[in-house]
Amino acid sequence: MVAGIRLSGQGQKCVIISSGQSALHFSSGSFDLLSSLPDEEVVVNPGESVKKLKDSSPFHPYVKMGTDNFMKLAKSADAFFKDMHVDMYGSSGENHFRVTPMGTLKPTWLTLDNYTVCSRESILPWEKIAIFNISGFLDFYPKFIADEFKKTGNIESEIYTFDLPDLKYIRRNPGQLRAPNIARILDTELNTRLLADILNNKSGNSDAIIIPAVIGLYNNDAISYLKNVVEKPIRFIATLPPSVPGIHLQKYLRDYFIKQGGVYMLGDTVQKTKIENGRVTKVYSYNHGDIPFNGKDFILATGSYFSQGLIAAQGSVYEPVFDLDVSFSQNRQEWYSDNMFDAQGYQLFGVKTDNNFNALYKGEPIENLYVAGAILEGFNPIKEGSGAGVSILSALQIADSITEKNRSHT
Repeated sequence: MVAGIRLSGQGQKCVIISSGQSALHFSSGSFDLLSSLPDEEVVVNPGESVKKLKDSSPFHPYVKMGTDNFMKLAKSADAFFKDMHVDMYGSSGENHFRVTPMGTLKPTWLTLDNYTVCSRESILPWEKIAIFNISGFLDFYPKFIADEFKKTGNIESEIYTFDLPDLKYIRRNPGQLRAPNIARILDTELNTRLLADILNNKSGNSDAIIIPAVIGLYNNDAISYLKNVVEKPIRFIATLPPSVPGIHLQKYLRDYFIKQGGVYMLGDTVQKTKIENGRVTKVYSYNHGDIPFNGKDFILATGSYFSQGLIAAQGSVYEPVFDLDVSFSQNRQEWYSDNMFDAQGYQLFGVKTDNNFNALYKGEPIENLYVAGAILEGFNPIKEGSGAGVSILSALQIADSITEKNRSHT
């Protein structure tokens, strides 16, 4: 999506073929750039810490970019979201800390505006907090959050639950009491007003109010209304997935891409491809049968194992669309650790590329095929807190390379 928006904004005609929804549906409301090094050293300044990756992780996407280009792309990403009017807290110069759904503090890069953050670990800017939750909503844990606030900053918390008449329609089935369904109700004008009254009446002498991120999915004005009407500062904390901020942001990016002239094909899947003389010449999808997609350049951003961008077989890991070269250990014992909390070897496996992120096929780069995001080799997005950063920065570098290449050919 980032690459498509960047390219279409620079005058390129773009098509996105998407077999399903993106990982934004699991988003916490934050994007991580680099939160921890492979040796588990906590990162404060990503620009300084990324220099240490060269020796420990020579195939890391950030190493392929180069330190100077890494910082250039990170600053470009800061501006990318600002230009689209996506309000974010944070910058590439220094990590800040966001409050997780469990109440802990996690270093991160960019966080959506109105979410609960602090500039330094263990320093939250309040003495007393009112934490609200919806009666029976099990994807948000006020007691855990209150306990962590007490340990982290000696903050006192009062926990309140509330209900609204319209919530009874989804309460009939406990499985329907999920964040997006709640947002469908709270986003209406009447229920937003009722929620504002509840927050004002119950929040007492607290310094601020925290509520789960279950509003603003379908009506962004609902959040603006609460901020204007509620008498205390309101901050959100993401719930367990599905994620209201993530779904809202994906919808916003998709709509922005389409408004720029992009074509977005959701629910289609690439079935076969044709590579001739070191170039991709045709791509065929399930919905279009024998009618091929022809393009000057192609970007593969199919994700990792969860989205089947990578497939793990008994003795190998392979990429199913183009059959690209994939790095993996021949010794299956090196794929995993018995301790599930350790870094797992398989997470470093991925598609091989050159430093321009051109895909390697039988050891040779494909001139017009680029690879972006979680499918890339050489990094551990979970342990490093680098998944969003790798996706965004690799997409921006590829988009800029394609634009520059096409400009030089005209």
